[in-house]
Amino acid sequence: MAQQCIHPSILSADFANLERELARIPSADAVHVDVMDNHFVPNLTLGLPVVEALRNVTSLPLDIHLMIEDADTWAPRYAEVGCESVTFHAEAARAPILLARTLSSHGSKPAMALKPATGIEPYLDMLGELDMLLLMTVEPGFGGQSFLDLVLPKIRRARNAVDDLGGQIAIQVDGGISASTIERAAEAGADTFVAGSAVYSAEDPDAAISALRELATATQRQ
Repeated sequence: MAQQCIHPSILSADFANLERELARIPSADAVHVDVMDNHFVPNLTLGLPVVEALRNVTSLPLDIHLMIEDADTWAPRYAEVGCESVTFHAEAARAPILLARTLSSHGSKPAMALKPATGIEPYLDMLGELDMLLLMTVEPGFGGQSFLDLVLPKIRRARNAVDDLGGQIAIQVDGGISASTIERAAEAGADTFVAGSAVYSAEDPDAAISALRELATATQRQ
């Protein structure tokens, strides 16, 4: 069985105290960092200087999710500053295969994200270029949205495609992940879960991570 990983999203953390917020999640498998440019999505968050500062204050792996228009130019910059994983959106990449290979050459795990309405079928032939496929379970842009069950069939198709390739590619889901939804996503075949408010709204964020991981592990698709 694949390891079930929880990546807390700092989009739900206290931006004025990010170093402290990272210290509250020591058992996280990685820290999910949403970079938004107010063009690809209707929100503006943080960028490369803040990510560089985070890199200097935590040993946790950084999982960067770029929701930006010019992914081909900017994604390699995040790899160059030492981010362990960099995710670009298929809808924003002009040359996704080249970009994935460039990220690998800089030492980062390349990942590609798809919006809820974007099918996986046009990208099946390039899955072997990726370390992770991110399937958005809300429309990207804002935290706190409700999980879209209509993405579950796409998760199942992605899991079948990954298993056909040997099962070495992580399937991440992002949006509305909580104790009430993570089981459905895990059963469908996801193995990496981005959780923002479900972690940072808890009195003990690290305990929330453990609880989510246990739920996913108990219900993952066999």
